[in-house]
Amino acid sequence: MPVNNTVKETCLNSDQPTRFGSGHAVRRVEDDALLKGQGRYTDDFAPDGVKRACFARSAYPHARIVSVDTSTALAMPGVLAVLTGADLVVAGVKPMPHGIGFPRPDGTPAASPLRHLLAHERVRYVGEAVAVVVADTLQQARDAAEAIGVNYEDLPHVVTMDDAMAAGASTLCDQAPDNICAAMKHGDATATDAAFAGAAHVVKLNITNQRVAALSIEPRSVLAYPDASTGRLTMRMSTQMPTGVRNSVAGLLGLAPDQMRVIVDDVGGGFGMKTGMYAEDGAVAYCAKLLQRPVKWVADRSEEFLSSYHGRDIQTQAALALAADGKILGLRVHSQANVGAYATGTGVAIQLLIGPWVQTSVYDIQTIDFQFKAVLTNTASTGAYRGAGRPEAIHIMERLMDEAARQTGIDRVALRRRNFIQPEQMPYKNPMAQVYDTGKFEQVMDKGLVLADWNGFAAREAQSKQRGKLRGLGLATFLEWTGGNVFEERVTVTVLPDGIVEVFSAVNAMGQGIATTLAQLVVDVFGLPLDRIRIVLGDTDKGTGFGSAGSRSIFTGGSAVQTGAERTIEHAKKLAATELEASEQDVIYRNGQFSVKGTDMAIDLFALANKQTDHRIHIDSTSTVSGPTWPNGCHVSEVEIDPATGEVQVVAYASVNDVGRVINPMIVRGQLDGGAVQGMGQAFAEALVYDRETGQLVTGSLSDYTAPRADAMACMFVTEMDQSTPCKNNPLGVKGVGELGTIGAGPCVVNAVADALARAGRPELSPIVQMPLTSAKVWGLLNPGA
Repeated sequence: MPVNNTVKETCLNSDQPTRFGSGHAVRRVEDDALLKGQGRYTDDFAPDGVKRACFARSAYPHARIVSVDTSTALAMPGVLAVLTGADLVVAGVKPMPHGIGFPRPDGTPAASPLRHLLAHERVRYVGEAVAVVVADTLQQARDAAEAIGVNYEDLPHVVTMDDAMAAGASTLCDQAPDNICAAMKHGDATATDAAFAGAAHVVKLNITNQRVAALSIEPRSVLAYPDASTGRLTMRMSTQMPTGVRNSVAGLLGLAPDQMRVIVDDVGGGFGMKTGMYAEDGAVAYCAKLLQRPVKWVADRSEEFLSSYHGRDIQTQAALALAADGKILGLRVHSQANVGAYATGTGVAIQLLIGPWVQTSVYDIQTIDFQFKAVLTNTASTGAYRGAGRPEAIHIMERLMDEAARQTGIDRVALRRRNFIQPEQMPYKNPMAQVYDTGKFEQVMDKGLVLADWNGFAAREAQSKQRGKLRGLGLATFLEWTGGNVFEERVTVTVLPDGIVEVFSAVNAMGQGIATTLAQLVVDVFGLPLDRIRIVLGDTDKGTGFGSAGSRSIFTGGSAVQTGAERTIEHAKKLAATELEASEQDVIYRNGQFSVKGTDMAIDLFALANKQTDHRIHIDSTSTVSGPTWPNGCHVSEVEIDPATGEVQVVAYASVNDVGRVINPMIVRGQLDGGAVQGMGQAFAEALVYDRETGQLVTGSLSDYTAPRADAMACMFVTEMDQSTPCKNNPLGVKGVGELGTIGAGPCVVNAVADALARAGRPELSPIVQMPLTSAKVWGLLNPGA
């Protein structure tokens, strides 16, 4: 088939409900095509003459590349090119900049090995791409990749942070002789020490937040093809940030950004893992440019486990100092983050800065001692994964709160109530200099406790006991930061004579229903049926912007859409005044028509567009919100543990979530519940594990890596939204929602398990509970030495 340069445009079918603006649970406009198998994913596109790429990857965690023999592979049928890291260096392809803006402990700049698109001279983790083959068919490319002969000199490796920081450990780059990429300290360690010295109670925990995989249904996918007539390069791909990828790839290949175009259609999940450029993206683009032919690469599931960005992976020593009445006096958090072999700016910032922004959460704590280190190891890089630093921070805080309640004898609800930031303290600046614009945390907790029937737990516990089960009650009260700290957004709004209002935004769809929500906002302004609204996303030729990450799509992107639509009406009102020969002040707009006050003179919006010189009304609008949003919630869970097997089931889950104004309740509930399941997946099952002796990833397939399953949730979620506290930082009053469920669910259910153990007469086990709480781990806790 010929190259298709169109982008996906989403309109609501005319048989759908119309005039459903914000506040209504409008059915997602994206779903009709997806349910009919008409989705447009990267792998669905096959331009004429498309070639397939396959990567040869390292089986060594750390080794010197002595030589690479590509002769056999080049001679195989259908093979057009076999390229190595050395080939790309000779061709002048630049390494990927790490973009880390934090110092090392000695004050020198952050250190990380140079990341080439293909490994050059050394490999540093199992799965690193060493060579790429381009062939007529995928099978030919795979066969040729297997025929590449690489001679390695094995080097010592380190896959755990303890090993990496040990004296005499093998190093990943000369600039980091201790394998510490970067480090940050926040707060006042001396003042915190004094607070601990004068505390009536001190609670300490060692907490593991294990490495996990994003596991999006659609793997990373990229199709690159050149245009010989213009010299431009187009990439179709599965990404959350088209503009960022365009700029990064262009920079490495020596192209100007306008010499490249990135198109994104349907994306089968991102969860943060598809933010930014991967080495494979650049290699495929280079191959297409070199061969002047379309080249496609779609990762298989094994490649996703081995080489996509992983999430989490921190070890924390945390402590809380409290007065006799339970008032928190100080918080100490020292963490080490495993950032893999090639640290990224995002991966380091998540653990050294973004997580710490919310570490004190909803509690009035000003005395802190935070110390964080980013550690290089012979593993795949870590990056953004749903929540990105906030789940780790909130897990630490909520585990400390529940353990403090147990150790001091203070009721955990009363302890939280004693320490909440109060509404009259807003706007509130936390010790990381982050300003919360609004928040009624105690109100949200009170609603959550009622929703969960907190006071009725004793009867349910008795019923579980009769069945031989241990029952626990978990609680998490928390907030998160959203926005990516990129607050400007550009949109274009075009009124077309065929009765369509087309809106382009640089935020990106990845299964979250963003096109539906944006369309509802346009309906609010124009007063038109939804089937008159066309949302266009994912095309850098139509517009550029930050993309979708950090739960920013609605509060920045949506606000920009509303502002752009309002500016379009104001501009069109001037055009209508001219057409109707009336004063602009006398022109009224309502539901697609301009009229003059006190007369029967009127003109249809679309007729007005047709009368313009270019037969359209077009506005290019850039607007800015004034700051991040701070969604928050109270999540309550109940679990049952079978002491005979250690199996844990979630038997009740209720949450109240302050997400500000809700545009589409159905979509918001879906985001909250889906996020909660992801949080529970990490709490109970998921873990990426590298073998310490061999450096191999031992959970590198769906046979070994346990994804969350519906049967682990033996209950329906009860999910409610509190809209009584709108955000003051954007005109919509909305707050980010995509990651909130994940952030609250993990500590909530882990606290429930710890509570069940304490209620069973084993309170000594509660502080040592660690994720993932597999059946084997829980059984082992209950049966030590067995």
